[in-house]
Amino acid sequence: MQDLMENDILTKVARYNLIRNQRMIYIDVHERLAGDLADTFVAVPNLINIIARQEFQGVGATEAEALDDCLSKLKNFEVEDLFPTSDPTMPEET
Repeated sequence: MQDLMENDILTKVARYNLIRNQRMIYIDVHERLAGDLADTFVAVPNLINIIARQEFQGVGATEAEALDDCLSKLKNFEVEDLFPTSDPTMPEET
């Protein structure tokens, strides 16, 4: 991938929907095309603009492995438990 900058990451994404207790979250499985990721495939639960904490993200050598790893980490948690309680990009109130 010659047209990318040195630290760019390029992924191809497959999207899954998990409906739990009548609430839906997305699980995006990223396939690394260029750059550095934790593994060839990384599964990231999200609510479009909020990404789940890292301990709930799955990794694997295949899409299925990453998704299975992610789902096993989500198994015993409610949707609201997966996400940070505050937005790290917003300044804290003083």
